[in-house]
Formats: sequence, C-alpha cells, structure tokens
Amino acid sequence: MIRVNDQITIQDWELTESFVRASGPGGQNVNKVSTAVELRFEAERSPHLPDPVKRRLKRLAGRRWTTDGALIVFVQDTRSQARNRELAEERLAEMIRKACEKPKRRIPTKVSANQKRKRVDAKKKRGEVKALRGKVK
Repeated sequence: MIRVNDQITIQDWELTESFVRASGPGGQNVNKVSTAVELRFEAERSPHLPDPVKRRLKRLAGRRWTTDGALIVFVQDTRSQARNRELAEERLAEMIRKACEKPKRRIPTKVSANQKRKRVDAKKKRGEVKALRGKVK
C-alpha cells in the first residue's frame, strides 16, 4: 500500500510490477539479473482517485499514460531490484501529489492605453533616428 496523502492511498491490487533487465552500468550483473522495475498503476479504474486528479494525472503523465488508462513508471537507476522498486513507488506517489494540486486559474490582463501610447512613441522615435542615417543629399 502506498500512502500519497491523507485522503489518497493506493492499494496493492491496483499496482502490477514486472522486472526486466536494465541497461547501463553493472558489469556482468546487468546481463544476468532483472533489476529494472516497470510499475503499472491502473489509474483510470482506481476508486481512490477523484476524477479531477485523474485528468490532471493524465496530462502530467504524457507518454507514460496508456490507451487503456494505466500509468507506467519505469525505473532502472540502481543495481538493486528492491531500491528500484522503492524509487518507482516514490515517483508514482510524487506524480499523484502533483496532480492533486489544483492549478491557479489565469486571469487574462490587458495592456493599458498609456503603455500602448509609450510603445508607439518609442517606435516613432526609433524610426526617426533610422531615417536620419540615409545618404546626405
């Protein structure tokens, strides 16, 4: 069971782990032992996640979100299978925590008339300076 925050906990039945051979450092160990972890979380079917959190999680996940609504976290950072498993669970929990944060609504602002006037005046002034650079007649 992964505890994300006070309201959200992920049960073990929602997670599927598979272990594959990792690339990178490790010598002969990398060719023999399956240390990389692929953690699959069935987010779309999870009863513990509210719908707005699921939508934000889908946007945050990007390519890690599958067509059937699962989130896949792949970790091969260390040579230890147990440590990779812990890292995968931490990354999943962190991603869900970020999805729980409701983004602030952006209020569109307008440029003031004074700022528009200043911009046009500056452009005119610059144009006059450039116009004076021509050949002398």
